[in-house]
Amino acid sequence: MKINYSKITEGNYERAKAELSKWVQINSIHDDKTVAPGKPFGEGVYQALRFIGHLAESEGFKVDYCDGYATEISYGEGPIIGIYSHCDVVPVSGEWKHSPFSGIIEGDQMFGRGTSDDKGPGLAAFFALKALKDQGLIKGFQVRHVVGGNEEKGSRCLDYYFHHLGRPNPKYGFTPDADFPLIYGEKGISNYQTRLQSKLGPVLSIEAGVVANSVIDLAKATLSEKGTLEEVLKKYGFVYTLEKEKDHYVVTLKGKAAHGSIPEFGINAGVQLIKALGEAFDLAPLTTLANLYADPSGKSLNEFYESKLLHATTYNVGLISYDGKEFSLICNFRYPETVNPLDVIARIGDKSPGETRVLSTSRSLLMDPESPMIKTLLGVYQQETGDTTTPIMAIGGGTYAKEAQNTVAFGSKFPDKNDHIHEANEKIDLEDFKKSMAIYAHAIHALGNLQ
Repeated sequence: MKINYSKITEGNYERAKAELSKWVQINSIHDDKTVAPGKPFGEGVYQALRFIGHLAESEGFKVDYCDGYATEISYGEGPIIGIYSHCDVVPVSGEWKHSPFSGIIEGDQMFGRGTSDDKGPGLAAFFALKALKDQGLIKGFQVRHVVGGNEEKGSRCLDYYFHHLGRPNPKYGFTPDADFPLIYGEKGISNYQTRLQSKLGPVLSIEAGVVANSVIDLAKATLSEKGTLEEVLKKYGFVYTLEKEKDHYVVTLKGKAAHGSIPEFGINAGVQLIKALGEAFDLAPLTTLANLYADPSGKSLNEFYESKLLHATTYNVGLISYDGKEFSLICNFRYPETVNPLDVIARIGDKSPGETRVLSTSRSLLMDPESPMIKTLLGVYQQETGDTTTPIMAIGGGTYAKEAQNTVAFGSKFPDKNDHIHEANEKIDLEDFKKSMAIYAHAIHALGNLQ
């Protein structure tokens, strides 16, 4: 019997829309001030995890709150189909036309932090699961929808779920926290730091960058003298200001921001700054580092690698600081499946001044594009949307899918849409929200019956 997944989910749409608005109204930004036993990520995340749990309990699902790290919603018996979404959201910045926690509907869009990342997609998956349960279509398999509370700050939620609680990985799984049609490959990501204990001549301080995974677009140094710095800056055509302030000078370089997965599209003001300072004041450590990181693909490090499916390495210098005693450079390193990151970082440490240490590391993710799971999910997307031209993707970024085995990122951002994720005025198109419910119902059912 052919199942019309749009038809079996459409009866839940109005309620799903109302529940999403309520969920978005819960400010679930990580809050250290309200961390407590059973609330490892603070009060707001706790309330958001409870909200989805109470909703699931009211619909007859089994719910486990996982010590406050995640809410596990389960139904059925047999091999596990896993869904991994999250209810924590990034902090609010920028100018919003509506309150970021209003969940207000304007026309055919809902606005608010979390509407697209990731409460909207997560709730679409929940109501897809409810529709399957109500239709008696969960037979011979079980579904575990795990809603995490820490995806935006390191995914401690799923780490706790799998490694502390010992919950099993799925036979097949997806996370509705990226793009359609699906992402079959993700580079591995490591952060490492080079530290140098040294006086850097007339350089009093350096401040450059805000996060490791973004190209530095503004870099500032305070100097006791300017020496030949201005001549060096002009020689390279860097965009800068150099001002005298009382008994010191302040130089500020302006670059161009870009995501850490695509540093070649940015202009790294931090690397420019240490290059200029190194040359102007004959500071060999800074010159060495600037030369090593001149090419963000790693060719200047002699550590460039690539593979057919996940493509080339990237090295993004995202944070540089100096307090008059210790110099620090933090690099966000992304690599294909053929690379051992610890070996690469060790070799970079041998070439670099000071001490280099690993801060964090994660594996690459690569599923065979011809595997039954990938072909099934792509087929579901194509059948439900009619879009047979948008290709599946391998990306430099990382998604929640890396936290579970046999799992890929599957929606819910549709091609050519901009939902302003992590930006002001985040929103979800309600037609997309409705459509994704049908896609996820079809996907869960198809994976559950995939041998």
